[in-house]
Amino acid sequence: MKTHGTAGDDVSHGSPTGTWTRRHFVRNAAVGAVVVLGTSSIQVPTAAAASRPQCAARVSGGPIWVTPDCDDPLYNQPVIDSETDLATPVPHRKVVGHFAGTDKKFTLCLPLKRQWQGRFFHKVYPLQDENPAAEDIAFGVDSGAYVVQTNGGTGYRVDAATAKFSRTYAARYYGSKQRIYGYVYGGSGGSYQTIGAIENTSGVWDGAVPFIPGTPAAVPNSFTVRALARLVLRDKAPLIADAVAPGGSGDPYAHLNQVERAMLREAMRMGVPLRAWEDYRYVLGLTAPDGLLGFTALVRSMDPTYADDFWGKPGYLGTEPSPLGDLVRAARIDHQATVEQINLDSQNKPKRLVLDTAPSQPDTTGLDFTAFESDGTTVIGTLSGSLDPTTRVLTLDSGNNAGVLAALRTGDKLRMDNRWSLAFRAYHRYQVPTRPGFYAWDQYRGPDGQPLYPQRKVQVGPAISASTSGGGTHTGRINGKVIVVANLLDTDAYPWPADWYRARVKEALGKGYDDSFRLWFNDNADHLEGPVTGARAARLVEFTGILQQALRDLSAWVEKGVAPARSTPYSVDDSQVEVPESATARRGIQPVVDLTVDGTDRIDVAVGRSVTFKARIEVPPAAGRIVTTDWDFAGTGTFTPKSFGLPRRTVEVSQTFTYTKPGTYFPVLRVVAQQQGDTATPFARVANLGRVRVVVH
Repeated sequence: MKTHGTAGDDVSHGSPTGTWTRRHFVRNAAVGAVVVLGTSSIQVPTAAAASRPQCAARVSGGPIWVTPDCDDPLYNQPVIDSETDLATPVPHRKVVGHFAGTDKKFTLCLPLKRQWQGRFFHKVYPLQDENPAAEDIAFGVDSGAYVVQTNGGTGYRVDAATAKFSRTYAARYYGSKQRIYGYVYGGSGGSYQTIGAIENTSGVWDGAVPFIPGTPAAVPNSFTVRALARLVLRDKAPLIADAVAPGGSGDPYAHLNQVERAMLREAMRMGVPLRAWEDYRYVLGLTAPDGLLGFTALVRSMDPTYADDFWGKPGYLGTEPSPLGDLVRAARIDHQATVEQINLDSQNKPKRLVLDTAPSQPDTTGLDFTAFESDGTTVIGTLSGSLDPTTRVLTLDSGNNAGVLAALRTGDKLRMDNRWSLAFRAYHRYQVPTRPGFYAWDQYRGPDGQPLYPQRKVQVGPAISASTSGGGTHTGRINGKVIVVANLLDTDAYPWPADWYRARVKEALGKGYDDSFRLWFNDNADHLEGPVTGARAARLVEFTGILQQALRDLSAWVEKGVAPARSTPYSVDDSQVEVPESATARRGIQPVVDLTVDGTDRIDVAVGRSVTFKARIEVPPAAGRIVTTDWDFAGTGTFTPKSFGLPRRTVEVSQTFTYTKPGTYFPVLRVVAQQQGDTATPFARVANLGRVRVVVH
């Protein structure tokens, strides 16, 4: 490892006038220059000189407009804390710093001079730290880009300031006067930041890749409708899953009663992908610690009278005379129990409370717990934890008030109440957006277009969206080229928000829309970023590769005028996004797998009989070639590679397998395409899969 270098060295590149140690970069307003304070003070002339303005909103109360020629009033003093030349994951210079007077940190990872091609990739996310993942660094270097990352937070301003500073540093580090291109990308909450960044800056980034995007109305509504569905469909969910799985009946409503059918339709029309119900435990939040109710506290703070209105006023589900209203009221918990035993942790603090009774309702997610002294009236305080109604044990969370814990005694009373969390599950009904285009809420509007139910004065979703995106409102007025990547099995943000934003961009750009915007739908992928392992790998693919190729295609589009693959054609019916079956018609860059077993999607066979699988695999035009095929005949997520010959755009394969044990299997063929047909590279590998059902008797 080297801690400094000299200009022109392929291992590390220092200042032409000396090595760089810890420096403080400030703006000298008198001369309009960036001054480097340290062992070598350098002045870099700027165009604006002393008249350089502060970045400001273009309209009162609007988002801050950022350009290369203005200074952010908060993030205008970048401080370099360390500069280190590293050999892993690939040779690069790591620059770590912060902005003076703030808690915002940044990292730049710069490739060797001979590898850099004049660009940077910049990932954003509200909850990330300033340390880029090793894979992102290696991918950036492999793509001729340095990597930029900050420690997140809301908005785009600190990222914009870092992007601008990175250009100054890179120009000096490489001794280059060429234009430096920049590309911002982020998913989920990062998609809000990415869209806020590309709409409210100019000249800071040249393009953007928002992925798995939401809308300004997504939070908390994408979660509340699923939590409400859990209340109604929990027992029937396995039947729905079987119907939508490969080789299933295709009719998820077959075994549902009237109220259950209505609930499934409501969830579908809000955008929950039908095929995603195969993993019903995830859809319904059965594996989520908060049961999809994590935004309850935020809504309580923003709309404190909601639960009272829900349970006490007409028009709300809590008072509605309907089968669903009856079901909701039956789920109401207002239960008092006695503390029979207090189990302590290693620090002699209460860890678990054993109760004499527990609620009879099966779903105890989202309970409020209030402790009383043994008289049942003197309040000790509130507690947080999770209740197992079977064992009658409340396991306390780590963040409980120490004074309340110390005051607990056996014989105390514990009141359990779900009035807020139960009301929260229907919150989306009372949040019908007033802004046009939100067709998922049409089910809650009457023939006159007006809401069927009472509407809350506060719109929580737009407030969260504006905060996360830095004040942006998803206008569609992008300042650069954009490729949106959305996943068809996304149960958290849903696929249709990508269509909603496409419409905003088309409305804003008019005739220039096709010259600046693409939307690629990615099949068999959900909302969770990163490697797909275990049982999930039997039905989902990782989507990192398509994001990497999108960044490379975006840079070629901006820098060389090479247009990327066309947008995916699709239709939207009741908020469900459907795409063409063939790769040629679907376009985008993801390969398509047509897998059959004895010519169909399901077969029933006897133990010991051989089964033949056939598949046709095709890559969309100009999107690369198939480089790998992997088989998982048991459908467990464990794959075995199988060679098919040289990489090519269209591949036909056939495999025979014999099942020796009875059971229902979902065999999987997973394929990967790569733009250059490179079988060795770990980057820009775009995956998809095909599945069928084999029932062995």
